[in-house]
Amino acid sequence: MQIDITWEVAGLTVLVTLAAFLFVVVLARVYGLRSFAKMAAYEFAATVAMGSLLAATAGGSIPLVQGVVALGALFFGQWLFQRARVHGAESVVDNSPVLLMAGPRVLHDVLRRNGVTEADLRGKLREANVLHAGQVRAVVLEATGDVSVLHGDEDGPPLDPALLAGVDGGAEHEDSTSCWRRAGEHGA
Repeated sequence: MQIDITWEVAGLTVLVTLAAFLFVVVLARVYGLRSFAKMAAYEFAATVAMGSLLAATAGGSIPLVQGVVALGALFFGQWLFQRARVHGAESVVDNSPVLLMAGPRVLHDVLRRNGVTEADLRGKLREANVLHAGQVRAVVLEATGDVSVLHGDEDGPPLDPALLAGVDGGAEHEDSTSCWRRAGEHGA
């Protein structure tokens, strides 16, 4: 295998990569801790785009100045989205989380609508160390695509309904004894 690269090209690649990386670090410091968060879908997309831009700049696909400008624009756009969310546009910018299980009851129609299979759900329950359905208080498909499993011992405290505020389907199951009381109280 022959490598066709000169010391000058290698050195320039290292300098461009370090410069672009340093710029990303500076932007992250300026724009704050949420720069690489995945709490909202747009943040995940921005993080992926930042990685792609950094790689394209480091690899020489785009010039350093163009990469730096694009990264700056991406950070600024992300900051604008964050400000919009804080000032009331959260429902426009973000997807809503969705209730997949209310207590031990699987909401099959919700699974289908959201492209989640029962096998996916079982995998998430195993990841959360759920030993049986009676431990489940709620399972939520978060706006980021992550799955949150709220569970506890059958004789443990009930689920606080405030934890499901803003979750699609959460309010309609709020009075469901299978979801909000101890698992042992619902007769399952």
